[in-house]
Amino acid sequence: MAINTLYSITRASLSVAKIGMLLGSSVCFLVAPASADQLDSVFKVGQSKAAAAQKSQVKIDGIADQTDALLQNYKQVNKEIEGLRVYNAQLEARIQNQLDRIAEIDEAMSQVTVIQRQITPLLIKMLDGLESFIGLDVPFLAEERQNRVDSLRSNLDKSNQTVAENFRQVLEAYKIENEYGRKIEAYDAAIDFNGDGSERKVDIFRVGRIALLYKTEDGKEVGRWDNQNRSWEALGASDWAGYINTGIRIARNQAVKDILQLPISAPEAAQ
Repeated sequence: MAINTLYSITRASLSVAKIGMLLGSSVCFLVAPASADQLDSVFKVGQSKAAAAQKSQVKIDGIADQTDALLQNYKQVNKEIEGLRVYNAQLEARIQNQLDRIAEIDEAMSQVTVIQRQITPLLIKMLDGLESFIGLDVPFLAEERQNRVDSLRSNLDKSNQTVAENFRQVLEAYKIENEYGRKIEAYDAAIDFNGDGSERKVDIFRVGRIALLYKTEDGKEVGRWDNQNRSWEALGASDWAGYINTGIRIARNQAVKDILQLPISAPEAAQ
């Protein structure tokens, strides 16, 4: 009897030990027979601990996910910060370049007044030189050329016209005078040959600045401008009328271009 009782106690103890191992908790070995209520209590404690462990694991997984998300966000923010540093460095270089340009512009603007004071006297000298040149030049389109100089002089005093525009117009006048030396032209004019105020209508034929010839309306008289003596010189109509008339027709696009024989003065020796 004592042996059987001891055997039963030993089996019960082993069963309890197995249950404790399965539940992952420390269960004391009983040396006395365990009741059903005690076993239920042990099971409930084990279940509650397992449920608590599951909840803890869920919390741990959630915290791990949050930590991973924060880590990825941290890395992304670091990339953006690095990009902003590069962008800011580039902007600083551009801003510095703009500041340098502003300084250069300010320096140039500070000299505008000085430049304007220098340009106006230069324009006056250029117009004086142009007027003197026209007076010494072959007298073709004399009134038109002189009116151009007078108009430019009056423009210098206009408050609504800039110095730059005045400078452009003076250069344009010089360009026009330069073009006169490279073209042929024919036009009507009235010439006072005798200096007594009596003018005669003639056809003028100009070849650059090397020849200024005329022909009367009836074609009976022809002549040329002698720039050395500053006077008109009559020519023999029988010798030159045909050439001068042909030149006038060529200049007016009434005849094809051709080689002409013209009375041209020999060039003067340079001083």
